[in-house]
Amino acid sequence: MKPLIAIIGRPNVGKSTLFNRLSEKNKAIVVDEPGATRDRNYAHATWYGKDYTLIDTGGFEPASVETMLTQMREQACLAIDEADIIIFLMDGREGLTPGDREITDILRGIEKPVFFVVNKIDGPKQEAQAYEFYEVGTENVYSISAQHGLGIHELMDDVALHITSPAEEIPLEERPIRISVIGKPNVGKSSLVNKILGYERTIVNPIPGTTRDAIDTLFDLNGKKYLLVDTAGIRRKSRVSHVLEKYSIVQALKAINRCDIALLVIDAGEGMTEQDAKIAGLTVERSVACIIVVNKWDTIDKDNSTVGDYVRNIRETTKFMDYAPIIFVSALTGQRVTKIFDVIETVLIQYTKRVSTAEINRLVREVLASNPPARHQNRANTFSYVTQVSSAPPTFVFFVREPRAVHFSYRRFLTNRLREAFGFDHSPIKVIFRKKSRSKEE
Repeated sequence: MKPLIAIIGRPNVGKSTLFNRLSEKNKAIVVDEPGATRDRNYAHATWYGKDYTLIDTGGFEPASVETMLTQMREQACLAIDEADIIIFLMDGREGLTPGDREITDILRGIEKPVFFVVNKIDGPKQEAQAYEFYEVGTENVYSISAQHGLGIHELMDDVALHITSPAEEIPLEERPIRISVIGKPNVGKSSLVNKILGYERTIVNPIPGTTRDAIDTLFDLNGKKYLLVDTAGIRRKSRVSHVLEKYSIVQALKAINRCDIALLVIDAGEGMTEQDAKIAGLTVERSVACIIVVNKWDTIDKDNSTVGDYVRNIRETTKFMDYAPIIFVSALTGQRVTKIFDVIETVLIQYTKRVSTAEINRLVREVLASNPPARHQNRANTFSYVTQVSSAPPTFVFFVREPRAVHFSYRRFLTNRLREAFGFDHSPIKVIFRKKSRSKEE
């Protein structure tokens, strides 16, 4: 699992500037599909081959009547709870403030790597401003300029020492199928896990945020092994305020990074909300298979059009993920819960499917003949061939004269044709365009 690195600190110390520099340097993943836009407060990034997920806690800072100190404390506590590595950013121009000391007291004694960083040190003349920050009692203070990039390499080289390179992935057929239960707080994730397992594996409580940590459970069903992950929602009300519900995205990120299939649980009484759609978008970014589980279906008054209306609402809100199956259940009564595994089996078959190169190229030749791509610089943008390079998710590479000239709408057109022709209607697929080599050596 990729470690989660949180940038914490007082407002206006440069957290977002540092976040943007690191994510741009390491090419943060962006979903280029309509409807998938969300706040950019996290990024999947790499530092010299070591992958991590970067969180800008400033992106979760609520507009609130609470005091700034309380908000700051909430942010720090959330980051400490969730992150594997913490970058504590301070402002070199303002000097060491009572707020910085407050955060330092919170960090003291935790068993996680913490990097004390002084920002806005834009050159040698400002270097002396960083010395007073040693008063917090740390052995090392990193001086950086997030705006200009000074000191970033020294900081991230040391951070990377705490990022372990992942072991080679075990093939899906040789290990349990990893299923993550994701969703915003109080939609019934823990109740669903308990009903699937048949006993009280996790705490069930109608108060949002009861689940404290991700809890993994290995179990067998119909001769197959599964690893079920119940993900935490927002923290206890005594710890943080309801306005920080957005932080449930962080737990979803951690769970999605580990799974093959995500069960996105939504509340039938609310339908597909904006927050649900944001969490759905995370599965698209990570190319993880997803099943939308509409829970609390027993509480809904129904007629002949109810299911159709719900499906239309969900599809309209998540146009970027129209392949995800939808199932209506009640974790409380057990209605249709066992049917989830029939859907999982269908999705897995597609998610792990491989198509021969000959079949793919036969289809693509027909598609190109009937609907060729737009010309580039008054020349045909020729496609050489296409091949499937991996499964889980199915990933196809098109070799083309000029990849950047392939319009987004044509990319989507090709993706849809692959889905229709080879039965990928319930699985994410990745389509990559690469430049055709000019020589055998290339």
